[in-house]
Amino acid sequence: MPTLLLRLQGPLQSWGTTSRFDERDTQLEPSKSGVLGLVCAALGRDRCEPVDDLAALIMGVRVDREGVVLRDYQTATGILNAAGKVDMNRTVVSPRYYLSDAAFLVGFEGEATLLACIHQALRHPHWPLSLGRKGCLPSPPVYLPDGLHESDLLTALRNYPELSKGAGRQVRRLLLEASEGAVRLDQPIAPFAERRFGPRFVTTQPLDPQEAPCS
Repeated sequence: MPTLLLRLQGPLQSWGTTSRFDERDTQLEPSKSGVLGLVCAALGRDRCEPVDDLAALIMGVRVDREGVVLRDYQTATGILNAAGKVDMNRTVVSPRYYLSDAAFLVGFEGEATLLACIHQALRHPHWPLSLGRKGCLPSPPVYLPDGLHESDLLTALRNYPELSKGAGRQVRRLLLEASEGAVRLDQPIAPFAERRFGPRFVTTQPLDPQEAPCS
């Protein structure tokens, strides 16, 4: 089946899947729920609309540069208490985690017409695109002019030219959806407005230097 490739690269990214209460985490690689949220923004698909067609796509990630985990925080004063009243003496600190200077090549394998539609939407997105959170803007663009490939997901990810060279933590590996492997709780099972996600299996394999893409 054909494959669509996306470039996820920028100063900051954040791909949280287990955030609870005031803390916002990030995975070391893009989550499927997060990337499909980006795709929905490009398509102009509302959070209340079904995403079954997008969730059925098979996702893979090539880590070209792992980046560095950063911790930031936000504060808020005047929080509602249990009685429903504003407490001006209470300040809440919310830790936020990000990936700095990471570079990922993400691929989706699936139905050709849907992939072509997404490809065009990434070129002219309906809403602004972000890398996990609104403040994490992509640079360079997510859209790749040569992003559509007739090859399967693994072949497309292996053969595409390297996204980034130079400084940074270079960790070349591939993550692919599979029938068994490590569990990621980022598979959308309902419209995004419902915030319901199920498990999916992912395998990780190093990218052999002899298989490294040409620059």
